[in-house]
Amino acid sequence: MTSALRAQFLLRPDVVFLNHGSFGACPRPVFDEYQRLQRELESEPVDFLHTARTLPSRLASARGELARFLGAQRDDLVFVPNATWGGNVVARSLSLAPGDEVLTTDHEYGAMERTWIFACEKAGARLVRVTLPLPLDDPQDVVDAVWGGVTARTRVLMLSHITSATGVILPVADLVRRARERDILTFIDGAHAPGQIPLDLDDLGADFYTGNCHKWLLGPKGAGFLHVRRDRQLLIEPLAVSWGWRAEQPGPSRFVDEHDWTGTRDPSACLAVPAALAFREAHGWDAVMADCRALTLEARRLLLELTGLPALCRPDPWLAQMAAVPLPPVDPVRLGAALRERHRIEIPVTTQAGRPWLRVSVQAYNSLRDIEMLMKALRAEL
Repeated sequence: MTSALRAQFLLRPDVVFLNHGSFGACPRPVFDEYQRLQRELESEPVDFLHTARTLPSRLASARGELARFLGAQRDDLVFVPNATWGGNVVARSLSLAPGDEVLTTDHEYGAMERTWIFACEKAGARLVRVTLPLPLDDPQDVVDAVWGGVTARTRVLMLSHITSATGVILPVADLVRRARERDILTFIDGAHAPGQIPLDLDDLGADFYTGNCHKWLLGPKGAGFLHVRRDRQLLIEPLAVSWGWRAEQPGPSRFVDEHDWTGTRDPSACLAVPAALAFREAHGWDAVMADCRALTLEARRLLLELTGLPALCRPDPWLAQMAAVPLPPVDPVRLGAALRERHRIEIPVTTQAGRPWLRVSVQAYNSLRDIEMLMKALRAEL
């Protein structure tokens, strides 16, 4: 990574930030555009927000640029505040029945899992977790393990594209294809995927796909998206009913109308997404991503060498810019606090499969020096 790119971010210089995966970090030019939009909003709120003036076209333009990046059609996706919000839209819209099953894995993000448990409990349905085989080796083993949990009652398959806790890329394409053949709905939690791995949502063909723009896409906080395959859009209802419901001046679709306008909110983060895409293009982000992945894998190598513990998986095809390594028996809360308070290192220490893990995520502002400081801190604490 270059010092020029490090200078583009607003991160505190006294903190080693190895936790881009949690909330991301927004580059200065993108944040400046975000604040410019907020100032424009406050200078004439009615003109900015009025649905009969410019807002629908501005949102459509931003959605169009995001859709091209994601390999999707503009009016098959809508902006939402974050991926968890998108998951709530889907989980609360589907008409689950008593005895129905939602199939998932034991590597899912806690908030998303709770969303689906909430929906299942209201309907008398059941969330079924499949344990993934560790260590991860052949992606087909994961496909077989997940598909082995399918029963006649399976109504929805809910999977992460890239898992939050372990940072692995799951083989969702094969599972989406199988589910479609069986008329099982597919919901993909893509919180970590946009900007970290290439996406072609039309080709993937999932019924529902939600993602964040504030993580690896480098957008401001408050910008996420929900993509719904066109033949499934009538299944989706808004979490908040407002003027977009049965709109007097309909837009491109009911799906877009109901989610573009859900009451007064600040759309500046969503309108700044094109600035994030432009920033990536201006800085040759494919090469940046390759450098970040190389640093991630070097960090993982050093961490595994330090602990002497086996890896969760081999690099290909499982890892991009995040990697989790197992730790010896430690209190994850205490270790995480020690790294933050004594060593000024921001990195998550979690529990997965009954043992502690350290998850490192690398972005353009990181360097080998950051990894060396982490290693020094861990030698002291472990």
